Amino acid sequence: MLLLQAVLLLLALPSHGRDTSTEGPGVGLPLPKGACMGWMAGIPGHPGHNGTPGRDGRDGTPGEKGEKGDPGLVGPKGDTGETGVTGAEGPRGFPGTPGRKGEPGEGAYVYRSAFSVGLENRVTVPNVPIRFTKIFYNQQNHYDGTTGKFLCNIPGLYYFSYHITVYMKDVKVSLFKKDKAVIVTYDQYQDKNVDQASGSVLLHLEVGDQVWLQLYGDGEHNGLYADNVNDSTFTGFLLYHDTN
Repeated sequence: MLLLQAVLLLLALPSHGRDTSTEGPGVGLPLPKGACMGWMAGIPGHPGHNGTPGRDGRDGTPGEKGEKGDPGLVGPKGDTGETGVTGAEGPRGFPGTPGRKGEPGEGAYVYRSAFSVGLENRVTVPNVPIRFTKIFYNQQNHYDGTTGKFLCNIPGLYYFSYHITVYMKDVKVSLFKKDKAVIVTYDQYQDKNVDQASGSVLLHLEVGDQVWLQLYGDGEHNGLYADNVNDSTFTGFLLYHDTN
């Protein structure tokens, strides 16, 4: 080892003894400042340990705003929230425009049954239907002038009334339904005076039922009268038809 160092020292001595000021280009560089004459370079040492990290630098200035990114995926639907408190009633709005006129509906069928008839002559025969032949109204032809009877064609509730003139004798007249007297009206004649009598009733009739007036008794109460100035009338009409 000592021999190697001596050889290296001998080789280095001539070059360090020359005047470097007179050498031209390509001449060796001067010795480092503070270097000793006759020094010899040592073997490189091991790398030193890393130093401690320095402190963070100051924040930089904000960069320019970037472009808008793509929309993200739709998240799952959240739970339904609780019902809020009912708010105060708002002001009344303006009326809307009228709607279109509806289609015509099916017309309801109107049930009709009515008659009004009068007497043309005096009646004297008892216990038979009185034939009222003066027709005021009988559009449905439910009253038969040849028999004096009304025939029910529509089941329901009917109203019947009669107003008669009494002259020359007392009168006892009855309203019949199916061969049975329902009501009887009696009026006593006043001498040399024309009197009036009347009666009315509500009856429920079935199809085929008949209603009529007739003098009641044995012929002693047949003062039923009519002429061109005094009338005796018989009237009936349907109030309500049966729905079942």
